[in-house]
Amino acid sequence: MAISRDSVSDIWGERTPYHGDGQWPVRVDERVLEEPERWVQSACVLCSNGCACDIAVRNGRIVGVRGRAEDVVNRGRLGPKGLHGWEANNNPDRLTTPLIKRNGTFEPANWDEAMQLIVERAQQLEKQYTASSIGFYTSGQLFLEEYYTLAVIGKAGLGTPHMDGNTRLCTATAAAALKATFGSDGQPGSYFDLDVTDCILMVGHNMSATDTVLWMRVLDRRRGPKPPRLIVIDPRATVTAREADIHLAPRLGTNVAVLNGLLHLLIEGGYVDEGFVQQHTIGFEKLRETVRAYTPERVESISQVPAAKLRAAAEAIATSRQLVSTCLQGVYQSNQVTAAAVQINNLNLILGRIGRPGCGILQMNGQPTAQNTRETGADGDLPGFRNWNNFEHVKELGRLWNVDPAKIPHWAPPTHAMQIFRYCETGSIRMLWIHATNPAISLPNLDRIRSILGQQRLFVVVQDAFMTETAQLADVVLPAAIWGEKTGTFTNVDRTVHISHKAIEPPGEARSDFDIFIDFAQRMGLKDKDGAPLIRWRTPEEAFEAWKECSRGRPCDYTGLSYDKLTGGSGIPWPCNEQHPDGSPRIYLDLKFPTDPDYCESYGHDLVTGGLMTATEYKAMRPAGRAILRGAEYVPPAEEPDDEYPFYLSTGRLVYHFHTRAKTGRSQPLVDAAPDDVLQISEADADALGVADGDWLKVTSRRGAIKARAKVGGIDAGQVFVSFHYGYWDDPGRARAANELTMLGWDPVSKQPHYKYAAVKLERVDSPGTRQPEQVVLHPEDEDGSLSEAVKETAKGLVDAAKSLKPEREHTADYIGLLRMSEQQLVKAFAHVRKTHAKEPDIAVICKLFESWSQEAVDMLQPFADKYGEHRHGEPDRLEDALLRQRVPNAFALLRDLHDLWLLVNESVISVDTLEQAARAKRDKAFEDAIKQIRKRNKRQRRWLRTRIRQAAPQTLTVPS
Repeated sequence: MAISRDSVSDIWGERTPYHGDGQWPVRVDERVLEEPERWVQSACVLCSNGCACDIAVRNGRIVGVRGRAEDVVNRGRLGPKGLHGWEANNNPDRLTTPLIKRNGTFEPANWDEAMQLIVERAQQLEKQYTASSIGFYTSGQLFLEEYYTLAVIGKAGLGTPHMDGNTRLCTATAAAALKATFGSDGQPGSYFDLDVTDCILMVGHNMSATDTVLWMRVLDRRRGPKPPRLIVIDPRATVTAREADIHLAPRLGTNVAVLNGLLHLLIEGGYVDEGFVQQHTIGFEKLRETVRAYTPERVESISQVPAAKLRAAAEAIATSRQLVSTCLQGVYQSNQVTAAAVQINNLNLILGRIGRPGCGILQMNGQPTAQNTRETGADGDLPGFRNWNNFEHVKELGRLWNVDPAKIPHWAPPTHAMQIFRYCETGSIRMLWIHATNPAISLPNLDRIRSILGQQRLFVVVQDAFMTETAQLADVVLPAAIWGEKTGTFTNVDRTVHISHKAIEPPGEARSDFDIFIDFAQRMGLKDKDGAPLIRWRTPEEAFEAWKECSRGRPCDYTGLSYDKLTGGSGIPWPCNEQHPDGSPRIYLDLKFPTDPDYCESYGHDLVTGGLMTATEYKAMRPAGRAILRGAEYVPPAEEPDDEYPFYLSTGRLVYHFHTRAKTGRSQPLVDAAPDDVLQISEADADALGVADGDWLKVTSRRGAIKARAKVGGIDAGQVFVSFHYGYWDDPGRARAANELTMLGWDPVSKQPHYKYAAVKLERVDSPGTRQPEQVVLHPEDEDGSLSEAVKETAKGLVDAAKSLKPEREHTADYIGLLRMSEQQLVKAFAHVRKTHAKEPDIAVICKLFESWSQEAVDMLQPFADKYGEHRHGEPDRLEDALLRQRVPNAFALLRDLHDLWLLVNESVISVDTLEQAARAKRDKAFEDAIKQIRKRNKRQRRWLRTRIRQAAPQTLTVPS
């Protein structure tokens, strides 16, 4: 046995002070319970830091781990989760055989039975409803090779737009903010920047708990020569906040106001790097105008951050020479999340603190392989940071995969996770395949999520290592191999790629996610245009080589990497290619950003509403390799405390656990360190409620209730905090999952859910006293049955049966009917205006032409009405009745009739937009071509009407007639 330190009681270990780029001293952390026969290279997957480690193996079992001294990320260090989480591999709860639910009970099955059932259902749904009836919900725990294989299956094989993962819950905003500012994903900061910087700003980032080894690096800098100043923005007095030189504790949901206040002070104080801003950014004047109103006094009134403290933070940032800014869930899961994250980017940019040592931004990830979901397209975006809204990028993938680019989903924004579950709820998605994640505990508003997953019409496949709360609701459960039992690569926050070699065999019949995806593709018969197998690789290394070609020439260029190169030494950061053969720890050294319209990953959004910018609007900004400064006004949260629910709840992480504890909850030292959840409450609120440490509290929101013991102190009055780790798989016998309380809402840009604020009420209770909201039976032989559960199942069955009685129809027919009616009404309307205003020479001629165009549109749609059906509801009739009337022909009547025509044409335009997406999704080229032709004429009608109205209005409205 070799244990270098007790990382449970001594979380961060001894200090090794230092200063200098790459000078962090080595300290090897080790925890081995038996003498190993061999060591196998890997890296930890229990936080986003990506710490390199070696796995100790004896008799085909993992018996421990140690940090890799040569790795630049951790220099040998490991945190408590890394040193203990491997015990989950040996846990007897592991799933070892496929399971199929029959008559409400899981029965063991072989792989052929399970996979054939999945394939038959997928083929049936694809034939009956198109691939848009199939969705994938993946994880932040797979390897790059698995994500890429999944992305190609979904995008090029099936052509479904419905693919996302639980990384939407933790890292989507990082990607959205980087795209908004720099034109592409990819971190502009490096861990090496912490080695030399003189100022660190952490916004909503409790690094001491979420990234323990990175926190060790910060602490060692702070204990060495030339320590950097530390500014922390966090509502709670965490360990991180207590270490800070300046701690700002804003009211929940007010990050944008606080950050706008900092920007205001830096700009008004004259600290802007004018030369940098002018040469390397666009949008500064609009940003200045936006933040002008956010004086320290106004920020204090919104956020409760004292004006003096805000000024002190701004001065500390302004008078430093460098700046590393980081943020995490305190930004990403709160109010206006993308807007807030972008303002953090703006802080570094207006000061010119990017692209040089000690100056960088780390939009942190919540999970270890989250970066790879974004790179490979397993989160719904296109692989290689390509732009789904740029058809040239889609065609690149079509050539790479040898498929028709029309099949690759690009006709609408990728479907985000929360929308996927909404489609499942409405019956639009009929099959959902979930990999290595537990949405029955991790998603917000759990009662609603359980109801969605429990629908009889939704075929649920769960691929996992343990019988989670989500797996209990599945129709098929596939036993998956996990870390240590398979080979693959993954990429951490600062773009460092590590390889994890297979150390042991998975238990029983469990298979790697990679092998499961390959099997599915083969059984589905997925082919390219030439009839060859779509998935041309059979091993993870072959998949990695295929991915390298996909990444070639893109910001995340892996072409200089290989399995051999990643084996034996340190992880290597991308880009790694001919220009950077050893990788590039820092990017944007030349201050050229990937914002060119032909290269960028996104054209951007309105940060407040989420409205998409068009390619035309983006090109008009002429970014030309410059970063984009985007401002956003503060908007109050959607839910705030009131008389009935007077407290604000926030959720978050604990240092000892990860996600829903599938792994860390099966390591006894970590369980002993944090066996159950607690509710953090202020001293003032505890006194008012008569509550002491350890007392039971009932917490109720508008969506549900939980019970937890109180922990008094470390948080402001009116706010409470609970972690999100605890669910029901280890059966505590009471409601305790934090997401019983949270809202099913999301940020308009990144679509990340709002976990960080919910209005709740508190009540002191004598004991927990209530069962969990839904029984999850892990061991049916020990259960005597539950009448309430039986009643629930019966009720659910009746609801589903009632829904099934409603006749199904494809709603394409509704919009075909709607568009044909709109065009028929335009035929009548143009004829009406032509006759009413016959003395207007241009009106008679143009309206007759437009009348003929609309009639041709009606005729062009007839074949597709025959093919897909046609339903009519009378909306254009009602619009016509409300608008065009018989008027006495004069100048004002003409203006009003033109106005009404413009509104009627817009009715058609919206239907055309809607049907175009359907035509693309159906891959019906003739339908799409017809719709495009109608669109062109509608746009020309609308443009002429707008021009004619603008010409007529001044004279008509100013001179009496």
